[in-house]
Formats: sequence, C-alpha cells, structure tokens
Amino acid sequence: MPPIDHTLLNDISSKLSALIANGPLQDVEKNMKTVLSSAFSRLDLVTREEFDVQREVLARTRAKLETLEARIAELEAGRK
Repeated sequence: MPPIDHTLLNDISSKLSALIANGPLQDVEKNMKTVLSSAFSRLDLVTREEFDVQREVLARTRAKLETLEARIAELEAGRK
C-alpha cells in the first residue's frame, strides 16, 4: 500500500470544511461522498473482491510454479 499523502488528506479536510460551512445540511452527505470518492480514486485502492481474486490467482500460480520446479529437478536428476 502506498504511503499516506498528507497533502491529499489536508485537501480532503479543507474541502469537507468548506462544504459544511457553505452548503445546506442535506447536501453535506452527497458532497462528502463525492469528495471521498474522488480522493479514494487517486489512492490506487482496490476492492476486497478484486484483492481476493488476485490472491487466488497468485496461489494457483505459486502451486504451478512449485510443480514445475519439482518436475525440472526430476529431469535434471535423471540426466546425471
């Protein structure tokens, strides 16, 4: 995970403060969701589902690699 960008957090904080000070209360939630969505999109985050899928792909790849390494070791041992 990349390090936290304090400039981004300060930007979010100032935008939220401005929204609360300048907008009616019913618009605050909508505006906060927009600001947070924008901030999160800049952080290169993935969903839990995407993370789990990639973890499964990695596990299958590791298993295949271990199988191939074992097979190579067998073939090399047979040459000697």
